[in-house]
Amino acid sequence: MPYLLTINGQSHEVDVEGDMPLLWVVREQLNLTGTKFGCGMAQCGACSVQIDGVATRTCVLTVADSVGKNILTIEGLQSPQALAIQNAWVELQVPQCGYCQSGQVVSATTLLEQNSNPSDADIDAAMSGNICRCGTYPRIKAGIKMAAAQFYNAAGAA
Repeated sequence: MPYLLTINGQSHEVDVEGDMPLLWVVREQLNLTGTKFGCGMAQCGACSVQIDGVATRTCVLTVADSVGKNILTIEGLQSPQALAIQNAWVELQVPQCGYCQSGQVVSATTLLEQNSNPSDADIDAAMSGNICRCGTYPRIKAGIKMAAAQFYNAAGAA
């Protein structure tokens, strides 16, 4: 059965089973391979995308449940917060192997879009469940703080 999905601002009609995980449609049908498969149980965060402004695990979300939602993959993140996160990631050399980083960036971007000046507790809560097998958590947190400071200051707050 065909399903109409809105991904990165574009409509895509996909002819797949409704119970197929959105992750496989994004990667295999639409060739948006920045979103990664990690665990298949929504435990690691590698498959995270934004759905209606919320960081969401796609390995357990079905295509049928994704219809009518605004889906942004790592390739589609273009907000000022996303760019601040990406710049901080580069400046601080956050990734080591990089496998988990698309999910990390999606979650960090979502956090900053909702809270331009997050506390350590806010960062910990937002990033909870995003596993980095290389253990770059201190650099991830530093990157979020750097991006928040740049974005928060650029917005005229202080």
